[in-house]
Amino acid sequence: MRNLQKGFTLIELMIVVAIIGILAAVALPAYQDYTVRARMSEVILAMSACRTTITEVYQTGGTPPAANQWGCGETGGGGTPVVTKYVQGLTTNDDGVVMATIQNISTDVNTKTVTLIPLAKAGAAADSTTDMGTGLFGWICGSTGTTIDKKFLPGSCRGI
Repeated sequence: MRNLQKGFTLIELMIVVAIIGILAAVALPAYQDYTVRARMSEVILAMSACRTTITEVYQTGGTPPAANQWGCGETGGGGTPVVTKYVQGLTTNDDGVVMATIQNISTDVNTKTVTLIPLAKAGAAADSTTDMGTGLFGWICGSTGTTIDKKFLPGSCRGI
């Protein structure tokens, strides 16, 4: 009589376990980076309120505000500063560059900064002493002054 094999052999089970282990080893770091990028989206969203305010100031012209006086919740600028679960604080410089300090996301990004820079024209940062009243060309996120690794930034904020 013939013996029919029933079930899996030990080597087949070991191969399946090895494949699952390899997939988990590759997927876990990618998932962790994804969760950091998702949380960084809240930081970028907090900075976007400043983007609107600063754009309006550049369009209307007049006397440019001093650093942390653009009226968008900066730390040390009077009013209520923007502090969220992932944003330790926002600051602005004389030209309206917005800098956010990160907290409670990951040891890879905590206490680091991300910047949002107003542009007067393609590739040229706005200067509040010469560009007031002319409007802005656009904004660049995650460029000069950003201390966080680009892989942790959302795709729309990688300084491109």
